[in-house]
Amino acid sequence: MNNPLADRIRPKEISEVVGQKHLLTPGKALYNMIENGEIPNLIFYGPSGVGKTTVASIIANKTKRSLRRLNGTTASTQDIKDIVAELDTFTAPNGILLYLDEIQYFNKRQQQTLLEYIENGKITLIASTTENPYFYVYSAILSRSTVFEFKSISAEDIMPAVQRGFDFLSEENGIDIECEDGVVKRIAYGCGGDVRKALNSVENCYLATSAKDGKKLIKLETATELAQKSSLRYDRDGDEHYDIVSAYQKSMRGSDPDAALHYLARLLEAGDLPSACRRLMVCACEDVGLAYPQIIPIVKAAVDIAQAVGLPEAEIPLADAVILVATSPKSNSANNAIKAAMSDVKKGNIGPIPRQLQNKHYDGEDAEVKGQHYIYPHSYPNHWTYQQYLPDAIKNTKYYEYGENKNEQAYKAYWDRIKGKK
Repeated sequence: MNNPLADRIRPKEISEVVGQKHLLTPGKALYNMIENGEIPNLIFYGPSGVGKTTVASIIANKTKRSLRRLNGTTASTQDIKDIVAELDTFTAPNGILLYLDEIQYFNKRQQQTLLEYIENGKITLIASTTENPYFYVYSAILSRSTVFEFKSISAEDIMPAVQRGFDFLSEENGIDIECEDGVVKRIAYGCGGDVRKALNSVENCYLATSAKDGKKLIKLETATELAQKSSLRYDRDGDEHYDIVSAYQKSMRGSDPDAALHYLARLLEAGDLPSACRRLMVCACEDVGLAYPQIIPIVKAAVDIAQAVGLPEAEIPLADAVILVATSPKSNSANNAIKAAMSDVKKGNIGPIPRQLQNKHYDGEDAEVKGQHYIYPHSYPNHWTYQQYLPDAIKNTKYYEYGENKNEQAYKAYWDRIKGKK
């Protein structure tokens, strides 16, 4: 059985690599390293299907080193030792370039095993990961490596690769291939920035199309059916998940309804209704808050409806609520206040609860002042009178500062008048 099309047409030169212009154009650091043939230990960070393995293969060819591949999900410490055993033998006369895919799945001990050999230069490590290496890669490996981030590839950049895939299949099989208008674009836009998935779709379209008169006509209908769904690089435990939900809330906080709807759509397309609902409710409380306090039960009602009807209809009440949150006046005064209060509590700035607020109604013999002496506010004009509520140690502390919005300024004016403040 043939290797996948993506492997059969893997670029042999840097100039053939799709995308990654920020890394692979003349003058860029990685490009210069490859051209000079002197490669340090590298970590390639980025989503799958964007050229990390391809670039590692090109580097191995340029440096005349023996390429060995391991995958962090299946490799063991013994696999590393087996590679080390090849050093200084006829199978690896110029040293070894070890391409370790998914290094984040290597535990600390496995990563430590590599250290001695990457330090003496006999093994050059190129590790790849789809997760942030600063969180997942052992610090000793990081300190001896240079990190390069690979980006998702735009559909426009993928279109030539799709066409090249059809051309390759045509030449490989000795048959003319013609594509209906829109086929190449549909495949390029349907792969979520993953060249490998795009080329898989190309091959699937070829295999699903019957030849007629020595030619295959790839129909748009076939491409639409077989092109992989937009493939939103989405792993609920991965960086992309946190990036999307972060952008979702920050867009609502930043009062940009269009961006907020975009990230809501990405969450819902990935089927992540819980995250969409949770962050929406948090944003209503944290970022709108007291500027429009009525929004909190409104958003909760929209979330309840969304969870009751489920997807896809859930998108309608959630869109209503997201637009409402994004376009509402903003205040984080309550959020700032509770964070300040929590900080004091964590630091131990507490003290005994004032006697007048305690629940007990009797005093011990050692009490200097007998009686609770609680003042009932409703017995006074405007339902307020002064008494101390905070513990003595922090009795003058201010956590809450009124926001500049209409609602909070109205509350401030009311209490300034009641409390006799100017």
